[in-house]
Amino acid sequence: MGIKSYNPYTPSRRNMTGSDFSEITKKTPEKALCVSLDKNAGRNNQGKITVRHRGGGSRRKYRLVDFKRNAKDGVPATVIGIEYDPNRTANIALICYADGEKAYILAPEGLTDGMKVMNGPEAEVRVGNCLPLAAIPVGTQVHNIELHPGKGGQLVRSAGNSAQLMAKEGKYATLRLPSGEMRMVPLECRATVGVVGNVDHSLINIGKAGRKRHMGIRPTVRGSVMNPNDHPHGGGEGKTGIGRPGPCTPWGKPALGLKTRKRKASDKLIVRRRNGKAIK
Repeated sequence: MGIKSYNPYTPSRRNMTGSDFSEITKKTPEKALCVSLDKNAGRNNQGKITVRHRGGGSRRKYRLVDFKRNAKDGVPATVIGIEYDPNRTANIALICYADGEKAYILAPEGLTDGMKVMNGPEAEVRVGNCLPLAAIPVGTQVHNIELHPGKGGQLVRSAGNSAQLMAKEGKYATLRLPSGEMRMVPLECRATVGVVGNVDHSLINIGKAGRKRHMGIRPTVRGSVMNPNDHPHGGGEGKTGIGRPGPCTPWGKPALGLKTRKRKASDKLIVRRRNGKAIK
């Protein structure tokens, strides 16, 4: 999709850009594949805020996207339309299987109306088809990758991203993820061929605060402009340093760069971290 700019009839419009939605071919969502979303404003089931700076925003329906792609193996499906999804950066494609059942999938770059897609080990290695990694040639770009067979795609689902299949050895395939991390994934896990569409999404300039509010994101106040009783970085006359060895959260815990990943059993499947360091 291309990027469009606006006439600067207000200061906020001067640098604002948006998508021209040139890839979108279907305007209204499929009613049977939409469910209502309850607003929680970053709160958990106890009513406590677990994610700050959330709330408000436009109402939207959640589209039931099929990340598993394993229910209709060997059944060809036709792409009916490419739709905008307010719940993610990528566009989604509405497909209709030969038996009449409809489903949403992530829309890869190059997928258009009328094209055929298929799931299963016998599917061709073609954009939009979902196959086990064992059936995909080395060097292919893939997305929507499973970490556990049958669980559904968890890796590489946002706009413009893709992973490259680097090698297949024993029970595992080695993938180079968009972050640069090299990771092994079981060969039975499925992935979809191609690059996730809406590649220009990262070039969009929000332009004004109100547009963020429409997305359900509330303002973020810097700790350094607060009082000492509100934040560890607060206080002082004028612009001052944080007064600590390193940055902190509002509750005094180390932040910004602190490694939070604990030692996990899956660490042995990471060949190289995104910072270029090998796992010991």
